[in-house]
Amino acid sequence: MKTRITELFGIKYPIIQGGMHYVGFAELASAVSGAGGLGIITGLTLKTPQDLDREIKRCKEMTDQPFGVNLTFLPTVTSPDYPGYIKAIIDNGVKIVETAGRNPEPYLPVLKDAGVKVIHKCTSVRHAVKAEKIGCDAVSVDGFECGGHPGEDDIPNMVLLPRAAEELTIPFVASGGMADARSLVAALALGADGINMGTRFIATREAPVHENVKKAIVNAGETDTRLVMRPLRNTERVLNNAAAKKLLEKEASLGSNLTFEDIMEEVVGVYPKVMQDGDMESGVWSCGMVAGLVHDIPTCKELLDRIVSEARQIIENRLTAML
Repeated sequence: MKTRITELFGIKYPIIQGGMHYVGFAELASAVSGAGGLGIITGLTLKTPQDLDREIKRCKEMTDQPFGVNLTFLPTVTSPDYPGYIKAIIDNGVKIVETAGRNPEPYLPVLKDAGVKVIHKCTSVRHAVKAEKIGCDAVSVDGFECGGHPGEDDIPNMVLLPRAAEELTIPFVASGGMADARSLVAALALGADGINMGTRFIATREAPVHENVKKAIVNAGETDTRLVMRPLRNTERVLNNAAAKKLLEKEASLGSNLTFEDIMEEVVGVYPKVMQDGDMESGVWSCGMVAGLVHDIPTCKELLDRIVSEARQIIENRLTAML
């Protein structure tokens, strides 16, 4: 399958595994890349640039295919050592970086000078256009359906993707609600050059997370996510659980007086407890509405082969027969 994304990144299939906190380790990234997609190591899950350096080296031992590193630029008082993380990426010869969060422009020159291709995650057309303007090579357009942070505009992919196609000249992938062959074909029809999957990849054999997490996704329906932190304009889509209910109760009772400190118990430091220990009620964790389309826990190869095979069948049989 050939699109502008496969050409840009040198991959077999236009399917990307987005960066995910405490999920995007070498085990998953190498499995996705080895299966023909683009695996991504989540940079800031590794606590130091030295830890990232070791994780990249581990991934290179597991696959000889291209993989990338996610760097999320956070609006914090004390920033992570971004130059150190970038040095680890460049020194190890990684040629693809997925950026997210704040504007990556200050870091683009050093990445570009090293021949690194940058794909930036955006939740609106205006941000995608800005990413193209500052020199990003591609963008991931995240619709309202997505797990994690969907932005504040609430535009679903049925509108967001064709709008992005109208405005962009660089390649872009669809993120949010992507799980199977139907997702891929629909995204391509709406103008995207591929798809980015997060929640779907958590429910794979190689994902290095607790089995409880995978089962929770398989057992969830499309109505089982909640939006939290809306009053703080830091909206996150999470799987509904005891922590999400408690957080929403705080939002309702405190109203405009809500501060981040009021909800720290539900959001700070919870990912190791959920993803590694399998304590599903210990805090809120990102999950997309697409959980309703996840019904099994295949290997990454089984998943990608199935998506591409069924996509071809949809295009060649179902759609062609309608002409």
